[in-house]
Amino acid sequence: MSKEIKAQVVVLGAGPAGYSAAFRCADLGLDTVIIERYNTLGGVCLNVGCIPSKALLHVAKVIEEAKALTEHGIVFGEPKTDIDKVRLWKEKVINQLTGGLAGMAKMRKVNVVNGYGKFTGPNTIEVEGEEGKTVVTFDNAIVAAGSRPIKLPFIPHEDPRIWDSTDALELKEVPGKLLIMGGGIIGLEMATVYHSLGSKIDVVEMFDQLIPAADKDMVKVYTKRIKDKFNLMLETKVTAVEAKEDGIYVSMEGKSAPAQAERYDAVLVAIGRVPNGKLLDAEKAGLEVDERGFIRVDKQMRTNVPHIFAIGDIVGQPMLAHKGVHEGHVAAEVISGKK
Repeated sequence: MSKEIKAQVVVLGAGPAGYSAAFRCADLGLDTVIIERYNTLGGVCLNVGCIPSKALLHVAKVIEEAKALTEHGIVFGEPKTDIDKVRLWKEKVINQLTGGLAGMAKMRKVNVVNGYGKFTGPNTIEVEGEEGKTVVTFDNAIVAAGSRPIKLPFIPHEDPRIWDSTDALELKEVPGKLLIMGGGIIGLEMATVYHSLGSKIDVVEMFDQLIPAADKDMVKVYTKRIKDKFNLMLETKVTAVEAKEDGIYVSMEGKSAPAQAERYDAVLVAIGRVPNGKLLDAEKAGLEVDERGFIRVDKQMRTNVPHIFAIGDIVGQPMLAHKGVHEGHVAAEVISGKK
């Protein structure tokens, strides 16, 4: 038997964009429901993105600083890492922040529904959760359903040695030799972490520079700093990935491609993210979703359906948390009549 809830505003997704929108709606006096597939608020950013990556980057920074101080006459000895303890500390950081968000939602009387939500009509969303189905009827909706890592059809993603960013952040093991596919922010952050923990790192990027969208002069300075840490293969792309018992064999072509397939203990696929617009049955609400999965909005974050808004990764680049937070505030204030 399904449960029914009515709300003035429903927010689909509880990442930084979604929870910011929900909290602002509640602060403006609107009866608000937030739907989230994870058991905690915070979305990708807090659970499997920005926050755990920054926690691990802090560990990497301390390890590198301890090594660098030897040149100044301060000797600690070779840093040793207890991966289990590092993982527990990272999870503690996440739990503190997700717990804080839960408290903020409770204080504002925001009703949190856990499960996977899909539109069933222009004013209804059905949520499939562990405790059964919940139907949410709403006056206004804010879609903040985020994005997911891109998967390539020729890569055996089902093999546990093929990672996406979520797998890399779990820190289950430190591979001897790790290939990072994609020289963007996510790939380079994970390269930094795993290099400091002892992995030998190869980075393959199809463009002629790392972080292709960034300023070339800045990237040159950064590349100079890391070229002795990582084996950088620019203007090179992966053409085949084969999982064998003794490792993952990767074939490449391009300027820096090795002649033979290279063996790796793990491969991190960090070639970008794709929006979740096509996973929501948006057409049942009359929402227009483009071929890539993005939902088009105007400056008020309003979609082609006047009472449905969209914010965050799902409306377009850049896929950044602070952009989504701002968009969430805009949508909430438009709904409440403040803008």
